[in-house]
Amino acid sequence: MSIIEIPQTIIPETSFLDTIPKAPEGRYAHILMIRETESYSVFQTDGTLNIANVKRGLKEAKPLIRLAMFKRKQTSPERLTGRELLRRNGITQNQDEKAELKYCDYNEHFCQSCPDCVYYGFAIGDSGAEKSKVYADTAYSISGYDESHQQFSFNALFEKGNMSQKGQVRSSFGEQDHIVPQVYFPSVITIKDVTRNSFAYILNNLLRTKRYGAQTTRTGRLDNHVIGVVFADGEIFSNLKLTQAIYDALSDAGQLENTPLNQTEVLENAKTVIPELLSNDGVIFNHVHGNALDELISCVTTVTTDADKLRTFLEETNAETTEYSERVIQSEKKK
Repeated sequence: MSIIEIPQTIIPETSFLDTIPKAPEGRYAHILMIRETESYSVFQTDGTLNIANVKRGLKEAKPLIRLAMFKRKQTSPERLTGRELLRRNGITQNQDEKAELKYCDYNEHFCQSCPDCVYYGFAIGDSGAEKSKVYADTAYSISGYDESHQQFSFNALFEKGNMSQKGQVRSSFGEQDHIVPQVYFPSVITIKDVTRNSFAYILNNLLRTKRYGAQTTRTGRLDNHVIGVVFADGEIFSNLKLTQAIYDALSDAGQLENTPLNQTEVLENAKTVIPELLSNDGVIFNHVHGNALDELISCVTTVTTDADKLRTFLEETNAETTEYSERVIQSEKKK
């Protein structure tokens, strides 16, 4: 029994697995989101913003250069958010803390049994690996690159607030492209072999994570608007297809001329195109939206916003992943 209680009027009990299976069983939960930049963000590789030249829409074949938000730009901050909560609530620890707790250090030393390791996966060279149960793909901006970025100069000042001291001028001066506020990145996060705890854990990470990309101590604010959840027996449409469908809907409504795009119009059009996209995916699905979606999110946040309930939830989740680790991961090593 989990502390996360979700009425069957919202989601049938069969949508969740009781335990994490050793072999896939075709239970998927897809969290549909619109990621909105709320400050000047930087999603880059090799010093330049990531871009892609793709079709404007599903109907509009003319190409458009869009900003791209790669998978790790999405999942890494969300993993770190969850790992903070695990440490804060005594599930894991850093290397120099109490020996009785799990020592787990992101990309340094994976404990192989905590919720982060089991749900998001890990790879330790010849020492073992666990495939991620959280699928994320590159997200693309609805608007084009030209209207979605701006170049800024930067410098590093001395204590007195100027660029020179004792006759020497700092050389730390340059320019960098930033993504402007109110740029929208439709995104589908898929949870495979979903349990009640894995769903709540990943959703909580999505709702809590507020900063993405480079320079997150100074900028990079981003808001994740959850617009739907789909439980299905297979994978559904891609981020790119969702983005292109929203572009077509905004174009048909004459709403693409707005700069920046209107948040309400983006969210409403996104919700409108989802049913048609799902109907073409060839899967059996349960689409949770509207009031049912609000109730579903409330079932999770009621627990994750209460300190005592959150600690209980994380302990239950850790027990689930530890049991899986002992039954599957560690047993595979012994063979």
